[in-house]
Order: sequence, then structure tokens, then C-alpha cells
Amino acid sequence: MAIVPRGTAALRAAVIGVGMMGRNHARVYAQMEQAPLVAVADPDPTALESIARTYKVHVYTDYREMLALEKPDLVSVAVPTGLHREVATAATRLGVHVFIEKPLAATVADGARIVESARKAGVKLAVGHIERFNPAVLALKKELDAGQLGRIFQIHARRVGPFPPRIGDVGVVIDLATHELNLLEYLTGSRVMSVYADTERKIHTAHEDLLTGILKFEDGTVGILDINWLTPTKIRELSLIGERGMFSVNYLTQDLFFYENDYLNGNWEGMALLGVSEGRKIRHNIKRKEPLVAEIESFVDAIQRDAQPQIGGEEALRAVLLANRLLESGRKHRVVRV
Repeated sequence: MAIVPRGTAALRAAVIGVGMMGRNHARVYAQMEQAPLVAVADPDPTALESIARTYKVHVYTDYREMLALEKPDLVSVAVPTGLHREVATAATRLGVHVFIEKPLAATVADGARIVESARKAGVKLAVGHIERFNPAVLALKKELDAGQLGRIFQIHARRVGPFPPRIGDVGVVIDLATHELNLLEYLTGSRVMSVYADTERKIHTAHEDLLTGILKFEDGTVGILDINWLTPTKIRELSLIGERGMFSVNYLTQDLFFYENDYLNGNWEGMALLGVSEGRKIRHNIKRKEPLVAEIESFVDAIQRDAQPQIGGEEALRAVLLANRLLESGRKHRVVRV
């Protein structure tokens, strides 16, 4: 963990919601000198007992009581998506900086209210698009910006795995596709202009558990989304095909590979006639780091420097908009313009 700069007062951190992600936020803050954990809130007494025993902090079943009594400087909100607006705006109205676990909200209207509440209060709002802090993704972005792939033709994102029982208020599009919708616009530097989606509810009763989506970007790139809660093993992969070859990312192992197009050595006429040819496979050396640690450190640093968080409310709201366009396309079975 980074050390608090001399003369900089530590910030008081709290967490609202200590399910799986909330517990991880509590763990990270508990190790931070810049923003030590002082309290958590959750309606589940059993979860609170575990946190109190592990981190020796104050616990509350009512988050409003915690905000009023503890007066934290910043708070992580890791409650169900449907509660994001209520909890986040309660914190911003008290002048507390807010980090919300992705997605920002389930609807554009709720997301916009959160963004406006933070703006009016003059507090920082960050949203947990965690893959943006994955070292392999950061290395990939540098390679793309340096032109190592040339023009990007297609991006294929695969985010599949078993159903998480903790999620009951949204389906895979809002919960999972928002990762890729934000990440793909970031990597390409281009905006999605239209979407097409097939969404299915195969084994779950309330929401869609399968998405096959196609994104068309303003620069001509085509994005393919393969996302579900039906696969019995967790897979998080991204591949980008372009003029010079293909990049492949494994989010879980933080591996980045480049598969070279053997015709990249200036023989563009040959490529046009014969297609591409398999060249070298290059494994990039990645210095691994837990993305959540980097993400929270970035949020705390933005507060201390009075800077904009790396992924703020407006950018996160864009992902919510695109996700809802995918849902609309799935309902109407047609292309939807953004």
C-alpha cells in the first residue's frame, strides 16, 4: 500500500453493504494508511459480526445512522443495484465522497440523479469499473495507443460463469455487460453508435441470464459480446483483431498475448491477396496487482488531490445507457441506435 504523504491527513473510510464485494472493500481500506476503515453498515447482523471481529471497527445495521454518527470522509457503496440511488444520494447530501460498485444504477434516470446529487454536493463520485485497473488491460491500452495493432477490426468479449445467488434485482446485461460497454469504448477511443442483442432467460425466473450482442462503433469496429450466467466455470477473456494481428487478454490471470500477422512486414499487397498468416506469439510481461486495490487507491488519491476520479459518474452513466439500449434491442429484436 502507498504511504500517506507527509502533512496529508488520513481520510476516514466506511463501507455500506458487506456482501462479497463489500467485504473486499473493507479489507482494502483496513490496510490503507491514507483512508483507514472506521465503520461498516449492513442489515445482516451475521455479516457485521464477522467484520467487527476481523477489523475491530464499528458496525451498524442502519447505514443512515452510521453516516450520521461516524461522519466518514468517503464511503464505498456495495449494495444491490436497485438501492444505489437511495444510498448514494443519502451520502452525497452529507458531503461524503462516494465510490459505487458497478453498475452506477439499473436505469439512466436513477444514474442521472446520483450524478446530479454528487455535483450539487461538490463531492467526488467514482464507479467501480474494475477491469479498467487490470494491469493487463492497462498494458493493452498502451499498445493500442502506440499503434501496435493498427486499425481495429473486431473485438470479442467473453464474460461467462455460474449464476451469483447474491444478485436478484438485475440480469446479466446490467450486471455484467456494463463492464465491457465501458471498457470497449475506452480501448477503441470510439463510441458505440448502434447495438443489436439477443437476450434469453434460460433457467432463471426474473431476469435474462444470457446475452449475445453486437456493437457497431463510429470508427467501424465491430464488437461481439458473449455474456451469461449459464457456464459452469468463470471465463473472462477479450480478443482484439486488427491489421497487425490479434491481442488476447485474460482478465483473471492478467495475461496479455499478441499473435502477430506475418504479413505485417510491409507486404500489404500480399495480405490483400492472400489474407493473414500466422506469425510470432508474444507474451507481454505484466506486473500483476489486485485491480480493486489500484481502483480504491485511485479514488482516495483523487479526493486528496481534488482531482476527477478516473471513472466518474458521467462515464459510468454512459455504460448504463448502452446496457439499456441492449435490453431494448433484446425486447424488440431489432438494431437500436444509441
